Amino acid sequence: MRRKLVLLVLALVVWLPALHLLFRPRDRQALSAALASRQRVFSLQESSAERDVLHRTNPEWDLMVRTFSVLSFANLALSEPARKAEHLAVVDALIARTLRDEQRAHEAFFLPYVHAGPFRDPAGRSLFVDGELALMLAARQLVEARSEYAPLLRERVDLITGQLERAPVLAAESYPDEGWTFCNTVALAALRLSDRVDGRDHDALLRRWVASAREHLTERRTGLLVSSFTYAGVTKDGPEGSTLWLAAHMLQVVDADFARDQYQRARAALLGQALGFAWAGEWPVDADAVQDIDSGPTIPWVNANAGSSGLALVGAAAFDDEEALDGLLTSLHFAAFPVHDDTGLRFAAGNPLADAVLLYALVEGPLWRLARAPHLEAHR
Repeated sequence: MRRKLVLLVLALVVWLPALHLLFRPRDRQALSAALASRQRVFSLQESSAERDVLHRTNPEWDLMVRTFSVLSFANLALSEPARKAEHLAVVDALIARTLRDEQRAHEAFFLPYVHAGPFRDPAGRSLFVDGELALMLAARQLVEARSEYAPLLRERVDLITGQLERAPVLAAESYPDEGWTFCNTVALAALRLSDRVDGRDHDALLRRWVASAREHLTERRTGLLVSSFTYAGVTKDGPEGSTLWLAAHMLQVVDADFARDQYQRARAALLGQALGFAWAGEWPVDADAVQDIDSGPTIPWVNANAGSSGLALVGAAAFDDEEALDGLLTSLHFAAFPVHDDTGLRFAAGNPLADAVLLYALVEGPLWRLARAPHLEAHR
């Protein structure tokens, strides 16, 4: 018995360090192509049971999957110019559907507590919807302008600017008396992309937002942005991974130094790595954990969270963190069960939003480079 135990321990010592090699994806381009194929089919369907399930589970996810998909196919249109028309057709279909759905009901993409009370901002609008739609429109226009989108984008940007300027700490609401850093940074990125399209200049507002966030929306202990706050700027929930990874990426086109600082702080506080695998926590280990529908459950002892790990892929890709990206992709293939069919690739342990986030992580880059380029180059 002792000999068998010794052999088992020796086998584990040899085998465990090599386990990650079985799940490490070696061809990211093929991976992104398979994901894009699947997302194209999903995006172009006017209706589907899968989308209905997603919307019923969380209507916010229904909007977010569209935003990540628009950003993904806008990036693909830039990186694969021979297929630009094909990629932009997906972008246009998603924008058109989202505009129609919003026109039917501004609350179409909200959880029920949107009715818990009035918005503090007199316009009574959510930065969640306005910011994501503005980013979709701005991304489309930056790749290739459509005349009918120009007034829609300008109007949406003016709504966002008004919401931000009226807010006591320049951070607008997503729900009544509740602002989200996630949504605010999406809206700021939309302003930056929009400026590259129409030549307006929101630099002063962007700088003031960052200064206010450093003062009012940053946890003193960790230096990380908090995830939610009241209209007055009082913290509700502290730093969370699924906000920080995306916020850092959005801030790359707003304040690159602040963005990198947030990514590095989040990496130190939330990223776990071992034996070629990587994962991310939703909350720092010494923080009060709040489990909700967005963050999902956390695996104890290792502080691994699916929602944070998924968006950490975006952060790692955006900041060229190859070590983290490689480990996160390896963990994904180990734990999320990839499924290939005639439409492409999806992951059985996730949902269409998770697949859209992964696709975006693999193709991001061209759009942000164009947004950060000198003005004349952006209008080449």
